[in-house]
Amino acid sequence: MLVIVVEDAPPRLRGRLAVWLLEIRAGVYVGHYGRRVREMIWGQVVSYIEGGNAVIAWAAPTDAGFEFDTCGANRRVPIDLDGFRLVAFGPEAALPRDPGPLSMPTRRRAR
Repeated sequence: MLVIVVEDAPPRLRGRLAVWLLEIRAGVYVGHYGRRVREMIWGQVVSYIEGGNAVIAWAAPTDAGFEFDTCGANRRVPIDLDGFRLVAFGPEAALPRDPGPLSMPTRRRAR
């Protein structure tokens, strides 16, 4: 089993992923491929992610039963603790600031 989750991915990357995997929710792709195809797909994600971020998880013969990798800016950072992969939360300041919809100029409608 292979799962890829993307956030803020460009449409070109989403289209490429849809060729190989089934998009079961917005930005969540699943499939079942071997190592070679998985690495090819992940290479394209890393190449085309631009300002977004992504995570990949796949079944593996580890204590947890899976492996994972990430790319792009995200608060969640994979760490290795005695051979066991965990996820640590980095500081919010490490992320690029998104001004959000509240700081965008608003237009008043003419009456």
